[in-house]
Amino acid sequence: MADTFVAIDLETANPDLASICQIAAVTFTDGAVTDSWQTLVDPEDYFHPVNVSIHGIVASAVVGAPRFVDVAPQLAELLERRIVASHTGFDRVALSQAQGKHGLPPIGCQWIDTARVSRRAWPQFARSGYGLAKVARHCGIEFQHHDAAEDARAAGEILVRAMSEHRLGLSEWLARVNQPINPREPNAPQGPERAGNPDGELFGEVVVFTGALSMLRSDAANMAAEAGCNVAASVGKTTTILVVGDTDVRSLAGHEKSSKHRKAEELIMQGQPLRILCERDFLALLRVGS
Repeated sequence: MADTFVAIDLETANPDLASICQIAAVTFTDGAVTDSWQTLVDPEDYFHPVNVSIHGIVASAVVGAPRFVDVAPQLAELLERRIVASHTGFDRVALSQAQGKHGLPPIGCQWIDTARVSRRAWPQFARSGYGLAKVARHCGIEFQHHDAAEDARAAGEILVRAMSEHRLGLSEWLARVNQPINPREPNAPQGPERAGNPDGELFGEVVVFTGALSMLRSDAANMAAEAGCNVAASVGKTTTILVVGDTDVRSLAGHEKSSKHRKAEELIMQGQPLRILCERDFLALLRVGS
């Protein structure tokens, strides 16, 4: 039977993961690209300068583009009953949040995270540095980062490379990503600094919380650490995720931002791979691996 899967990537207009402004789906069969689909999407929402600085898509580019509800049937047809690959869980969560926002049913597919594949396929990415660009560079994959079709293709090619090098098929990798990175090593104990669970879905991410959360900050930190995140007190050069209370996110276009929020935006503009997420999107990301 042919090994067939669809790699997807989504770009968003602002920190709300439901604000999808570009979608791509690239189909692979037996290691080769057999189909590619991409579209700009009118997110019916504002474009934040930080997001624009990453992917280059501006509001004028999506004038006349279909809305998410317009492309959802075609996307569902591409993904339904398929194995769907994405690099980290962000694209999976963005798709879920957009479907929920528009009252659409979830797509019945089986997901595989190519970041988790990379962490198990190549030792140098087991603990950190497993972002799409770095893994693609290791695999000799050339692509234009932050273009949805290019990112989806790169993620798919990473999975193909892991399958080839380790002689594991799709079904075997679907099982392997849910096993410990090194099955012979027990989980490291969680220290007082809330070091992330090394076998967690988000191990290698460094999370900082800011703003008013719906739960105790300590409970949020415990959940993040269990999912694999290192939890830090302040935003710095190692921060990869800033979680902002939902109420604070709604005022993103204004100036009532915390110092952590402003620092995170500065670092993103300087090229640091850091995401700003609202609390509800971060909790959805945690649920992906639960």
